[in-house]
Amino acid sequence: MSAGASNPEYVNARVRSRRASLFADEDYRKLVRMGPSEIARFMEETEYEREINALGARFSGVDLIEYALNRNLAKHFQDLLDWSEGRLYDHIARYLRKFDVWNLKTVFRGIYTDSEPEEVRTDLIRAGELEDATIDRLLETDSIEDAIEFLRGTSYYEPLTEAYAEFEDHGALVPLENALDREFYENLLADVSRGPSAEPQEGPEAKYVEFLQAEIDFRNVRNALRLARSGADLDPAAYYIDGGVLFDRTDLSRLVGDYDALVDHIAENKRYGDRLSGALERLRDADSLIQFEHALDAALLEYADTLSSIYPTSVSAVLSYILAKEREVENIRAIARGREVGLDETEIEEELVIL
Repeated sequence: MSAGASNPEYVNARVRSRRASLFADEDYRKLVRMGPSEIARFMEETEYEREINALGARFSGVDLIEYALNRNLAKHFQDLLDWSEGRLYDHIARYLRKFDVWNLKTVFRGIYTDSEPEEVRTDLIRAGELEDATIDRLLETDSIEDAIEFLRGTSYYEPLTEAYAEFEDHGALVPLENALDREFYENLLADVSRGPSAEPQEGPEAKYVEFLQAEIDFRNVRNALRLARSGADLDPAAYYIDGGVLFDRTDLSRLVGDYDALVDHIAENKRYGDRLSGALERLRDADSLIQFEHALDAALLEYADTLSSIYPTSVSAVLSYILAKEREVENIRAIARGREVGLDETEIEEELVIL
């Protein structure tokens, strides 16, 4: 725990300025009509200028875009840590460990699909706590078992070791990915005081807890739906992450086969139903799993925005910005990759998270 007082007013003022520079929905509509080289030139006229110029001599096309996006994302999130003090710093640092989880999942998927390390490297986001040398060494491992062994001494080693036997039995990465998610969320909530009931108490700290509970709820929905539609012989309830308020294991198993019932269950919860009417309509209109997942992403961002407006001096405003910046990076990446493989504008737009 960092010593000293928090400084949320200062950090949130800086975050408001950064958020104002994020791409607008109209920018995405422009980008879907461009090729990768045009997208890179467009980015050069924005706050990505430094990254595009620094990397332009080594990379081009989609590779240039992806490396610039990831470097810019890491820079912005490092700025958050540099600005923050006390407990606010701790909350942000703990939350940014999600990118360690992202990177480990990305490395495992690369090993699983026999991808070249350089292909995997473009998807890494170096904004967590794992050192660059550790991630680079993981990229050189020949098997998932070796990668897990290399993580001995980290908090991820034991849960991954326990999940490895199930990975071998089923041949699917789900057990390993879920072990990483559980480790992240359990540690994230461990240092936060929570009331005895599921209903949040009042105050900035409570809104931080409420945001984390929402993210766990939506993560459970996403994981369960993917499992239910994967065809793998895996029980969605076995991969339930504790800490949310919307489901228990029984609820999740019962609802994953019915989109309408699932959305009704979310809407009937006062916490979400009262604040996510627009997002819930997008969930109802989704006609595919990918559209439903994008609608979940939009709902979480909308929810974080609502919490940050209730308590402007809470960490919720920072977390809302982190999600919004992630959305920008993922949208630009999806557009660039879509244009590279020849998708039309409508197909690319279906890959975007638009509020």
